[in-house]
Amino acid sequence: MKSQENTAGVLAKQTNWEELYFYQKADVVYQLSYAFCNRFIHLYKDRTRDQIIQAARSCKQNIVEGLADGVTSTEMQLKLLNVARASLKELREDFEDYLKSRHLNYYVTGSEKYDFMLNYCRFHNKLSDYEQFFQTWSDEEMCNYALTLCHMIDKMMMSFMKKLENEFIREGGIRERMHRARTGYRNEQDSKLKQLEDKCKRLEESLSILQAESNKWKVAYYDLRERALKAYNRQQEEIATLKRRLKGEE
Repeated sequence: MKSQENTAGVLAKQTNWEELYFYQKADVVYQLSYAFCNRFIHLYKDRTRDQIIQAARSCKQNIVEGLADGVTSTEMQLKLLNVARASLKELREDFEDYLKSRHLNYYVTGSEKYDFMLNYCRFHNKLSDYEQFFQTWSDEEMCNYALTLCHMIDKMMMSFMKKLENEFIREGGIRERMHRARTGYRNEQDSKLKQLEDKCKRLEESLSILQAESNKWKVAYYDLRERALKAYNRQQEEIATLKRRLKGEE
């Protein structure tokens, strides 16, 4: 029977990050941040421009790198995802500072704009859902949408990382998977060797029985041949005796 321990493999299953909602939203945030900076922040006079773009890019890229590294290292995956979250928090600070420094509104719970924005961000994840507004939204709207998306991404990433943590606790990392795979392989080979040894033992027992049968038939054959030879010799003697008698009568 094939060992169950050796079937799981060593490498973890690759996560398709493009299907994850928090990656899709992170891509939206990066593109939104880039469009925001191009429209509202001076190319050369404000360093915030580069910081916003780099923080948004860092979030998205570290998600990709973290999920790619997760094939071999859950530890590295969690570290890079946390780096992505740190970049996200930095980005939130920049957008909040922009609103504060320019005395713009921060949409809060209960307002009509907030409720509409929250509902839209909750059910729309693709860049195509937002890109059409990049040239029409005001800077206030772009900041608030970016902040809302950042909060959602952070919450979803925390849930995802908690799931990874639980999987690591249950199944271990690559070292444990390598140990299980190697142990499973050895157990499988030991099982095959045991099967071969049992088969050899059964064959030896069968051979012993056949040899005993062969010896029995061999003894019977020699006994039969001996008796047949004796009978033949007696018959020859009787024939010779009869011949002598017949010759004497003549």
